Amino acid sequence: MLHSKIYGEDKQNTPLLVFHGLFGMLDNWGSFGKEFGELMPTHLIDLRNHGKSFHSDEMNLEVMAQDILDYMQFYNIEKAHLLGHSLGGKTVMTFAISYPEKVEKLIVVDMAPKAYPPHHQGIIKALQSVDFSVVKSRPEAEKILSEYIHEKSVVQFLAKNIYWTEDKNLSWRFNLKTLAEKYNDFVSSPIKFGKFQGETLFIGGEKSNYILPQDEFLIKQQFPLAKIITISNAGHWVQAENPKDFNLTVKDFIM
Repeated sequence: MLHSKIYGEDKQNTPLLVFHGLFGMLDNWGSFGKEFGELMPTHLIDLRNHGKSFHSDEMNLEVMAQDILDYMQFYNIEKAHLLGHSLGGKTVMTFAISYPEKVEKLIVVDMAPKAYPPHHQGIIKALQSVDFSVVKSRPEAEKILSEYIHEKSVVQFLAKNIYWTEDKNLSWRFNLKTLAEKYNDFVSSPIKFGKFQGETLFIGGEKSNYILPQDEFLIKQQFPLAKIITISNAGHWVQAENPKDFNLTVKDFIM
């Protein structure tokens, strides 16, 4: 079962399930969860091989969509709003096309339903360079990451995944081995063929190139009712870089 944190007890409203991106975890969405928990039950969820969810050798969009179905069945959720950022966006798109009857409204954050060329090789190499048999503190790990990654915010984002294991060693929360090995199965694959006919919102960041103007045709082919909104003063991490406009946009769409 996927690990989650649930905000809000309101049983009358349709719940909102939120999925983070690659190398992320539910904690990245904490302030969003608190705010939306006031309006509806809001489930912040760790994808497989991330955060406190289980580790597995399998990692593709179809098994991750099945994880969402299993989660909903466990919590007796008939229908939910789904929000996914980046890899989470690919996962919720796959789920909506596979199980459209389970989705009330769909929100995809800074991701299109296309295959993306591999573009995390530098980050994967940096992560693999941190040897936790030698590295004994987070600052040491951040120093090594900084040799490969020059954006301080990305280094800090990745370092949030460092934790102390039960045997008093540092480790990554995510399953780096599987994420590196299966990378092409979930990043460089397009969304499966099919359509989701429900209400859909794509949110892009003004400074991001993940959703391009020419992607609109592809989006509308698979999500005919899709609206595409661009949030100003934000890059790929839209919800962190302009939370005010992002949260307002999501609220307007759901409510």
